[in-house]
Amino acid sequence: MMRWMVMIMVVFATPALAADTFAEMAAQMAAKKPVQTQSLGNLAQYPPRAIDITITTASDAMPVLEPKVIPLLSGRYYRLNIHCPDVRGDLSGWRLEMPGLLNNSHLRLVTVGDIEIHLQGLSFNAIECDEVGSAHVSFVPIKPGTYPLYVGNVPLALGRPIGESGVQAKGKSIFGQFVVE
Repeated sequence: MMRWMVMIMVVFATPALAADTFAEMAAQMAAKKPVQTQSLGNLAQYPPRAIDITITTASDAMPVLEPKVIPLLSGRYYRLNIHCPDVRGDLSGWRLEMPGLLNNSHLRLVTVGDIEIHLQGLSFNAIECDEVGSAHVSFVPIKPGTYPLYVGNVPLALGRPIGESGVQAKGKSIFGQFVVE
């Protein structure tokens, strides 16, 4: 049985978290390339283009993200397939956060196993890989820019509350990025 947690909630970060890390990284990435503000494309264009990302665990227990850079085009419909093939339990799983991309995209659908969550423009906070399996997020990026993708320990594994968002000060993590043209 596949047990994944999709966080759909508003979470209030504590000062102990490095909450500004996303904003700082996004600002640094944006400084490298000018950000356009015009949206492009048809939000109803089907079928979505599949993009696979895989999160595995290295021998030193660090997350490995492939690919680390995900190029996207504004206005195109995508299905992000997130694969976690080697999770060993709830506390050894990985948490994915991509708030910059989510806040600048039209979200359509999240699928975990046979469960579909039709968002139709709403958002969610994170996806946690608690067991081996895959999750899928269908979306249309609206605003060009470079957005961080954070993969780190689930908060509970670090003694933090379930559902806490933001970069964890302790633990193991890696950053990737979405580059929306």
